[in-house]
Amino acid sequence: MKDLSVTLSGVKLDNPIIPASGTYGFGQEFLPFYDINILGSLSFKGTTAESRFGNPTPRIAECPNGMLNSVGLQNPGVDHVIAHELPALRKVFHKPIVANISGFSIDEYVECVSKLTKEEQVEILEVNISCPNVHGGGMAFGTSPEAAASVTRAVKQVATKPVYIKLSPNVTDIVSIAKACEEAGADGLSLINTLLGMRIDLNRRKPILANVMGGYSGPGIFPVAVRMVYQVTGAVKIPVIGMGGISTARDVIEMMMAGAKAVQVGAANLVNPYACKEIIEQLPVEMEKLHIERLSDITRI
Repeated sequence: MKDLSVTLSGVKLDNPIIPASGTYGFGQEFLPFYDINILGSLSFKGTTAESRFGNPTPRIAECPNGMLNSVGLQNPGVDHVIAHELPALRKVFHKPIVANISGFSIDEYVECVSKLTKEEQVEILEVNISCPNVHGGGMAFGTSPEAAASVTRAVKQVATKPVYIKLSPNVTDIVSIAKACEEAGADGLSLINTLLGMRIDLNRRKPILANVMGGYSGPGIFPVAVRMVYQVTGAVKIPVIGMGGISTARDVIEMMMAGAKAVQVGAANLVNPYACKEIIEQLPVEMEKLHIERLSDITRI
């Protein structure tokens, strides 16, 4: 029997597969397809302090080997999530949950973390710092080591669960930002978030997305993600959850060989609702081919 289990900051998962935030809702949408308890964990939809309608449509554009999205963090707000979404999720999912948190100011991050850290089933707080800092000129928190560290320090003061900072790849030096988060007290890191891209409608001669630019995800970004995970895990001592274009069991193994302790599957869920299930089922087969007994043994650090 192959051992698929992994551990993140003391939180044991049956396997390393975690649906990425924004691609799995709050789990309910996938109940008709399979028992979601086969997952290692689940990162639910990015949550902000107040409800958000999101960006205007069109929000999605297809690309070779992936897609662009500009959803704009549409969500019902943290209080609604705690009152309605989490109780509903707990009824059908009996494993640790990753709470994905977004914000447009440090105070907003702190508010969301202080509330979600109290939720019993939430075992990891994943703080997305790809959001624009409304009090800092609009530049994303994740593009500056100083800003990333300031968010990390602030949320660590109120968090009682491990804090994983989700890093943006839209930077020239992701290692410096990763190290700044580690030094500020982060328990782990998640990377990479989407790459900034755009498409143009040739007939209309205008951008396809109403927001002009959006996040590029899917298999096309996988080599970039592997490179960044490899660089970061070689520079920090805290665990990393790797993501970005993962769509097969072999991708999972490659990402873990690059240094990731666990992985998140994102755009693949939108193409094939059975993606996570199929990856989990295929992992022992690929491990057998590669003479791997325990997945946790292949991680670089």
